[in-house]
Amino acid sequence: MSRRGVTSVTSRSTKVTSPLLTFLELFFDRLPSEAMSKKVAIVMGSGSDRPVMEKAGRMLEQFGIEHETRVLSAHKTPDQAIEFAENAAANGFGVIIAGAGKAAHLAGVMAAKSLLPVVGVPIAASLDGMDSLLATVQMPTGIPVATVAIDGAANAALLAVAILAVDDEALTAQLARYRKDLAEKTLAG
Repeated sequence: MSRRGVTSVTSRSTKVTSPLLTFLELFFDRLPSEAMSKKVAIVMGSGSDRPVMEKAGRMLEQFGIEHETRVLSAHKTPDQAIEFAENAAANGFGVIIAGAGKAAHLAGVMAAKSLLPVVGVPIAASLDGMDSLLATVQMPTGIPVATVAIDGAANAALLAVAILAVDDEALTAQLARYRKDLAEKTLAG
């Protein structure tokens, strides 16, 4: 049985597939799955975070995942940040990537006000990023934020891809190819 409900005829231990079933399997497997129809939100606390956070957008584009980028501050625009988080799922988002420097409370606000997975990107705006790393990673029990390395927006995007791939065989295969290519490049030196 394929993921879209098209089944092949099985006779004893031999699988018999008709041309029509083969066509239907290929057709349905190429349709966007529910996970692939989900967008990823990329939010940042300041426009100065854009050079780091653009790396997340470029990585998502490699996987064909739609994304939207916004500047929302946990401190300067809290009402807009909260409204965005509260409505993110209804607006078609499947994951939120939130990057901020210094006090870096944006990812925590997103996680507190949304049930979507939130990936935090601490940004090295001061203290070599240690302040934002601690602010992002030290979330209280019950309001988790998956936190990547300082300025690790590309890895945040890859984590978002992995989250969306849980229910998407095509995206899982694409992620597997990406990792295989990465391993081959590494071994090639």
